[in-house]
Amino acid sequence: MMHTLRKLALASSAFVALATGAYAQQTVVWWDFLAGGDGVRMKALIDQFNEEHQGEIQIEGTTLEWGTPFYTKLQTSSAIGEGPDIATYHLSRIPLAVDSGTLSEITDEDMAGAGISDDDFTQAAVAAAKVDDVRYAVPFDQHGLILFYNKEMLGEAGMLDDNGLPTGLDGMENFEAALAQFTADGKYGLSMPTGDRYRAVYSFFGQQGGTMFDEAAGGFFPTDEDLAKLTTATETMKRWVDNGWTPAQIESPAALALFTSGQAAFFIMGNWEVPTFTDLAAKGEIFEWGAVELPVLFDTKAAWSDSHAFVIPANAGKEADPEKRAAVMQVIAWMDQNSLDWAGAGHIPAFNAVRESEEFKTMKPQSDYAGFADTAVFDPRTILAGPATPLGDAWSNYINPATTGEIEPADAAMQMRDDLNSQL
Repeated sequence: MMHTLRKLALASSAFVALATGAYAQQTVVWWDFLAGGDGVRMKALIDQFNEEHQGEIQIEGTTLEWGTPFYTKLQTSSAIGEGPDIATYHLSRIPLAVDSGTLSEITDEDMAGAGISDDDFTQAAVAAAKVDDVRYAVPFDQHGLILFYNKEMLGEAGMLDDNGLPTGLDGMENFEAALAQFTADGKYGLSMPTGDRYRAVYSFFGQQGGTMFDEAAGGFFPTDEDLAKLTTATETMKRWVDNGWTPAQIESPAALALFTSGQAAFFIMGNWEVPTFTDLAAKGEIFEWGAVELPVLFDTKAAWSDSHAFVIPANAGKEADPEKRAAVMQVIAWMDQNSLDWAGAGHIPAFNAVRESEEFKTMKPQSDYAGFADTAVFDPRTILAGPATPLGDAWSNYINPATTGEIEPADAAMQMRDDLNSQL
């Protein structure tokens, strides 16, 4: 009898050990490209996860250089089975990563094992995480182009509602009237870095319902109508420059300073600048400001967007480890479920429960522009898209110069189309 009880006790102890993870702690090797404020916030999340999962799962994190160095190292490391267990990634680069064999498929079973599914995320991000309906990433956030505004200037002009939000900006005529109104006495209606104008152009292209890429229909800007919409979007930004409503040539630091010094009523930039303004406000070094979605200037709401996401490198030749994979999926699910702090960086949580929570709704100005998550215009699904890729080069070589008159917008559109199609 004693022997039987002892065996039961040992079995029970083993079960508890397995359930708590103490039986075999999993170390998850993590690579990211997050620097600055993003890096600080992610480090805090990793530390919190490790604290909550001691003896079960521990993340061993490394931050690498953003852009081409990160993606090249991940691709080469995965090809020889020496990549990490998990990595951050931009969804816009997923097609290229899949084409190079860098990523492992994340199955419905993987998701279910971690208690999550596609229904938990914004559908725009879910679609961008797949290639040919196969999932290769799990979204973490959406970041995109928004409109920052000077509440003091708009308030004096009678253009704020009772909640301090701008009024009367939708429609090209209304928005351009506002730009003209605030361009006076050495001040501008709008500040935006010259090098980032392509994001606004792509947003306006999306607001016209343009198709940037359709492989079956001929590649980039497959119809004359699509090319015309790109031309119109580019001409819009050029008109703002020609009318003096925004500086013709201005670098990012100067564009930021132009707005924060009260010399421009509006600033169009990515939501990642929110922490910059939040920090200045905490020091009392900036006026009262806000941020909302881009105005609808054409047919429908749309704004350039991308997502930080989590991927699992394929790691060629490395033996599959179901327990390690389950641990990685638990890390992914936990990060999404605890992404409210990440929203402090200005990003919009891709996880619906967090984005729709009361805690997020009280987060300002994030909740004022969160609607762009549902109408985001991601890069087209092609191996040429994403950060540090030929698509970015084409925007810089043709469209940005066209906004300052160096190239005619119609010529720039055709040259961009022909250049990209020649690389397919």
